[in-house]
Amino acid sequence: MIARTARMPRTASFGLAAAVTRIATTLLRVAAPGGRDRWERKNHAGRTVEWCAGPASAAAGALAAGRIRPAAGAAVLVAGACGAYDDFAGAGDPRRGFRAHLGAPRDGEVTGGAVKLSGISAAAPVAGAMFKERPLDKVPAGVVIAGTAHLVNLVDVQPGRGAGAVLAPAAPGLLRKGPAGEPAAATMGAAAAVVPDDLGERAMLRDTGAHALGAALGAAVAAGNGRAGLVAHAAAPVAAAACGEKVSAAVESWGGG
Repeated sequence: MIARTARMPRTASFGLAAAVTRIATTLLRVAAPGGRDRWERKNHAGRTVEWCAGPASAAAGALAAGRIRPAAGAAVLVAGACGAYDDFAGAGDPRRGFRAHLGAPRDGEVTGGAVKLSGISAAAPVAGAMFKERPLDKVPAGVVIAGTAHLVNLVDVQPGRGAGAVLAPAAPGLLRKGPAGEPAAATMGAAAAVVPDDLGERAMLRDTGAHALGAALGAAVAAGNGRAGLVAHAAAPVAAAACGEKVSAAVESWGGG
């Protein structure tokens, strides 16, 4: 059952999330914990791009999901934290795909990808279970949250792709009645705040922002759908995960990278 919270107009939710993202991004740029080099990466074209927008949008996404259920906000935070671990510790790791990362611990290695898979896959079912009363609905709700987090990160290989993968599916949620509208609007606000700098190749979400915003989008989807909708929405990320390398390569090629 969805927790009852004071409803905020959807336009206000959108604006608040966008403002939180922009303000947090600015604060991180100014403070640059650990030094500015720590917050800069090369993008697909070899340009130096900062990724302060990743943690900033993750914070906004967690606030959005937390208004549905605290466990949903926690799942978004876990998704962002696992993504941040990979952004810091996994930089330069050539391994791609679930099999490569899940097989690494057998060789005594703990990769950033393995941390993401295990952390998000553990947190999402807990959050999903909080949304639905019937056991048969709890499992697909968790799959939607975890799968959407991984899917958004999977397509975030070119400027604007990750934010676009959040904005497009979240938009219909604004028109629906029920609990999904407010978190969908807030998730869109956080993603929209990143788009100008992302498309301008001045900023990027990286794994931190992509996973967190994907999980927030998944939480909104899980909140607003019944069993049939959950199963349908769970199918896409599961299919994408099964052929992750091909999907990522196709999106990158489509972007002209």
